Amino acid sequence: METVELLIDNIPIKVPAGTTILKAAEEAGVHIPTLCYLEDINEIGACRICVVEVEGYSTLAAACVMPVHQGMVVKTNTPAVRASRRMNLELILSDHDSDCPTCIRNGNCELQTLCEELNVRNVRFEGTKKHERILDTSTPALVRDTGKCILCYRCVSVCDHVQGVDAIAAVNRGFETTIAPAFNKGLIDVPCVECGQCILTCPVGALYEKECIDEVWTAIADKEKFTVVQTAPATRVSIGEEFGMEPGDISTGQMVAALRRLGFDAVMDTDFTADLTIMEEGHEFIERLTEGGVLPLITSCSPGWVKYMEHFYPEFIPNMSTCKSPQQMFGALAKTFYAEKIDLDPEKVVSVSIMPCTAKKYEAQRPEMRDSGYQDVDYVLTTRELARMIKEAGIDFKNLPEEDYDDPMGESTGAAVIFGATGGVMEAALRTAYEVITGKTLASVDFHDVRGLEGIKEATVDVDGTEVKVAVAHSLGHARELLERVKAGSQYHFIEIMGCPGGCIGGGGQPIPTDTEIRDARMKGIYEADEAMALRKSHDNPSIKAIYEEYLGKPLGDKSHHLLHTEYTERSQY
Repeated sequence: METVELLIDNIPIKVPAGTTILKAAEEAGVHIPTLCYLEDINEIGACRICVVEVEGYSTLAAACVMPVHQGMVVKTNTPAVRASRRMNLELILSDHDSDCPTCIRNGNCELQTLCEELNVRNVRFEGTKKHERILDTSTPALVRDTGKCILCYRCVSVCDHVQGVDAIAAVNRGFETTIAPAFNKGLIDVPCVECGQCILTCPVGALYEKECIDEVWTAIADKEKFTVVQTAPATRVSIGEEFGMEPGDISTGQMVAALRRLGFDAVMDTDFTADLTIMEEGHEFIERLTEGGVLPLITSCSPGWVKYMEHFYPEFIPNMSTCKSPQQMFGALAKTFYAEKIDLDPEKVVSVSIMPCTAKKYEAQRPEMRDSGYQDVDYVLTTRELARMIKEAGIDFKNLPEEDYDDPMGESTGAAVIFGATGGVMEAALRTAYEVITGKTLASVDFHDVRGLEGIKEATVDVDGTEVKVAVAHSLGHARELLERVKAGSQYHFIEIMGCPGGCIGGGGQPIPTDTEIRDARMKGIYEADEAMALRKSHDNPSIKAIYEEYLGKPLGDKSHHLLHTEYTERSQY
């Protein structure tokens, strides 16, 4: 590998040819501030916050895009550099609606952080705002605020390069440029899948989830209502980040305790219906495999992926599992099975879910999701929203004693926990499908080939002499790549697709920041939680056995099909 030698602030450094000044400075232990930069996603030098002096150059260079060369001399802390960075930041601020105290990103805003870092104490420029402020609240999940947008293009890049959706782009030119859907439509009028990855990449408050905190507070306070809350697998390894804990720290017990202190009447676990999903989806796979059904079977628990499929690949509708997501299975059972069990009018049950995903807000409002006779899930709170409620209530989260979920929908297995990571649904399904098909006990329940953050993973599993070929993809860009392989003739029996990078651990409702390192730490926490469980296969869950005996009958039976399965709709790409 060819290397070059250079000086950065008089520090000699040797790096591979083609390395940017920004990455070389990191190697040298020199910090260069950035704003628009996202490694491998948005490297465009738009904000000019990362400018540096390069000996022999007549103008300052953007460190995030300028490659190094042999003998280069770089200075990152000169009067001209500091003045330019501050001026560029002030110019951004001059066109920014700076209502910081009431902004959703107050205290977690990269613009605020830069103002502190660069010692900006006033804005010398007051000019006309470039456009009328638009607050797009058209979708059930996302809010877009043009008054906060700083034209960093991060959201555009992640929607294009990572998700392959292209729901938003630069509209108009010059001073009138704004980031918006085509023809300045609302997000509801374009194929936005409401995954929320744009929120995770936005450095300010220009994109955020549509909150329902006040509605949930109202439901909790209503003595005529019975509030049931469920928590998704991935939330247990991320909620703690909002309270100073490390990514991947398992805080299940504290989260349960916090929810009780918030006033919920019953605190239960989405993992219960993750186990139920495996029973239904596993038997669906077995039926298709053994009786000649449409293959590959493709998982259906990621609502962003489902909506993406409906817009861009509706020809795969016959391949989709008809299983609802665990969230929606839980909602349907909360207002039927559970309401009957505790002798409660289902009209009085308010079903709330805590999800790592913004698209779950959209999913809960799909018209198909009313098989209980009511809207199955009334309110969806993101991990971030739950953290805001806990803080508002003055609860000391880190020091809460650990508590257990309520019965009967609080018991789960390790197979359900790993739903939170890419590959987890596939691994959980294989644990059950293998034993149901063969009648044999797995020597090891760990399927390492489907784990990890590689974009597309493939494996072949020997099921009693039958080679079952499986594939796993996470992020919609990788989903597109995998589906194109299928269309080109690649043969698989079973495919898992998660809409977000890393799966639910990287969902659009998770704490900010969420990057590759943080996703990896959360994933490790997920597998640690799985290994710590007494039961690690969904079909071994005694509460799952009981609900079939008492209420559902059997997997894929009439009652199961009515409450736990759904259908899909072909949608336009435009």
